[in-house]
Amino acid sequence: MAVKIRLARLGRKDRAFYRIVVADGRSKRDGRCIERIGSYNPNYSPTQVNVDIDRLYKWLDCGAQPTETVRSICSSTSPLM
Repeated sequence: MAVKIRLARLGRKDRAFYRIVVADGRSKRDGRCIERIGSYNPNYSPTQVNVDIDRLYKWLDCGAQPTETVRSICSSTSPLM
């Protein structure tokens, strides 16, 4: 089972915001997730990013693979990513 840290889309058309979730790699983009660890809202200037750093590192230590988008978003909030 490949566990991914990825974005799940929420919101209406042209006003999307995202949750940063830990999910099985085979599940749908907005489907079932294991845990929600943060949020990303690009509608504001500057963008709002909230990430539970402790839970993020816990999942990375367990072997979860972040997507490129999540890696770039979290690298702005966490210098160790």
